[in-house]
Amino acid sequence: MELLSALSLNELALSFSRVPLFPVFDVSNFIVSILYLKYEPGAVELSRRSPVASWLCAMLYCFGSLILADVLLGDAPIEFFSNNASVLLASAVWYLIFFCPFNLFYKCVSFLPVKLIFVAMKEVGRVRKIAVGIHHAHHHYHHGWFIMIIIGWVKGSGVALMSNFEQLLRGVWKPETNEILQMTFPTKASLYGAILFTLQETRWLPVSKATLIFLCSLFMVSAKVFLTATHSHASPFDTMENFICPVLFGSPSPGDQHHDDHGSSHELHGAPAFHGSQQPAKSKEELNEGSRKRKSKKAE
Repeated sequence: MELLSALSLNELALSFSRVPLFPVFDVSNFIVSILYLKYEPGAVELSRRSPVASWLCAMLYCFGSLILADVLLGDAPIEFFSNNASVLLASAVWYLIFFCPFNLFYKCVSFLPVKLIFVAMKEVGRVRKIAVGIHHAHHHYHHGWFIMIIIGWVKGSGVALMSNFEQLLRGVWKPETNEILQMTFPTKASLYGAILFTLQETRWLPVSKATLIFLCSLFMVSAKVFLTATHSHASPFDTMENFICPVLFGSPSPGDQHHDDHGSSHELHGAPAFHGSQQPAKSKEELNEGSRKRKSKKAE
């Protein structure tokens, strides 16, 4: 902490944590979120076929974390609609990205150097949302560590966690894309960040909240901008997880895959045998039918 004071990082972190998110950072969040929506297969066709469904999907992309956190805390899930300025701003971004003539707005914001700026600002907002979510949960549950972690995680990555519900609005169902089964970097980072902010909120981490916000934002911005610029789906946590997870949870056993393959092959080979067993029974019935006809002829 003395080093931080010597470098005047405390004052910088405090000033950084006080920067308001609305409207600049919120607009960046809306732009990046709705860009990701437009990248989804069939999203453009849906906007032409059913603009209302497309708009609802866009609102979930923009406010999904707030909705899910309110549901978990027992608050009204439509409370975000009371913020008229944010909803109108998100709706304007949705309209410009999907319906702007000649796709001019979409081409401008999806231009990589411009997009990287918006991505960086979105990650700043993500960290601030995690911190606010932890503080909100701590206000309701002073000793509920797990509740604080869950709410902070949801605040940071609620959109991804609600992806299956959003798919239903678009008429798509892909349960294999469940975010919990295949966590992306923002979801993992939100979980780890929620743990750190929970430790800080409960006084187990001797760092000020402003400093933690600054350091987490610096990491998230650097990592996400690099991944977006290189079009990579990797995670900075992969090396650490590949080392720790096999020690704590074990590695997948080759026997499990062999058992699955053996079971599937057994089913495949069993199918012809089943049909073969039916064939003799059918022939026996034909023989019985023929014998009955011969007996009836003799009786005649």
